[in-house]
Amino acid sequence: MEGIEYSRRAEQSLQKKFRKNILSRFTKAVKDYELVKDGDRIAVCISGGKDSMLMAKLFQELSHYKGCRFETEFLVMDPGYSPANRRRIEENAEKLNVPIRIFESDIFASVYHVEKSPCYLCARMRRGYLYSYARELQCNKIALGHHYDDVIETILMGMLYGAQVQTMMPKLHSTNFAGMELIRPMYLIRQEDIIAWRDYNGLEFLQCACRFTEECGSDNQESRSKRMEIRKLIQSLRETNPFVESNIFRSVENVNVDTVIAYKKDGQRYHFLDGYGE
Repeated sequence: MEGIEYSRRAEQSLQKKFRKNILSRFTKAVKDYELVKDGDRIAVCISGGKDSMLMAKLFQELSHYKGCRFETEFLVMDPGYSPANRRRIEENAEKLNVPIRIFESDIFASVYHVEKSPCYLCARMRRGYLYSYARELQCNKIALGHHYDDVIETILMGMLYGAQVQTMMPKLHSTNFAGMELIRPMYLIRQEDIIAWRDYNGLEFLQCACRFTEECGSDNQESRSKRMEIRKLIQSLRETNPFVESNIFRSVENVNVDTVIAYKKDGQRYHFLDGYGE
């Protein structure tokens, strides 16, 4: 009974209290970026955190809409979680009535002794495992739970640390798994609204399940993160400019190629002097 009550409350909150800020933004991203099409079989990838669990519930809501003919598989990859973390994922899935399918990998063990960029390697390996297992289940898409704040942070990180203008795309064709796509249907949803939905429903999700950073949720760990530096920078800018986040987001929608020194397309670099004076 407890699980049924939790699931019903979570669903009703999306239909009513959080309809504007969460459900409507989810459906807008799906429509505007053409993320879901008739006949799709989508692997909804769940890490155990608030973002991916909410995404699972949103896909369940979307499946009730007329005209949306697609199938879902709710995938949880266990890369070596502790027993407690795995139980938390299973309990939350049961509580929210999300029929997860768990498969195991040895990613944590594989990257445990890697000193340089273990997080980058872990993320790459995770995605490869997810694509591979999703294809075995005859899925043509995998869905990840990145949200609006992830997007704007990625834009600034690329500029300040990578010396390039780029963004986290709402969908991508896989380069290693022909015919498969990655989609990000949470693209327009703010993190503060995800947190509000979690707290309103009294839910507790994994903060960080990585075995290398047991203090991942502490201020000490976060202060060393470049993403956290960018997050704090955005927060400070918002104090004097309430539109700074939407401006960052829209900046990559309004690129004027005539006013940039150089740009890349399909691996080819173009420079403004190439046709200058012609």
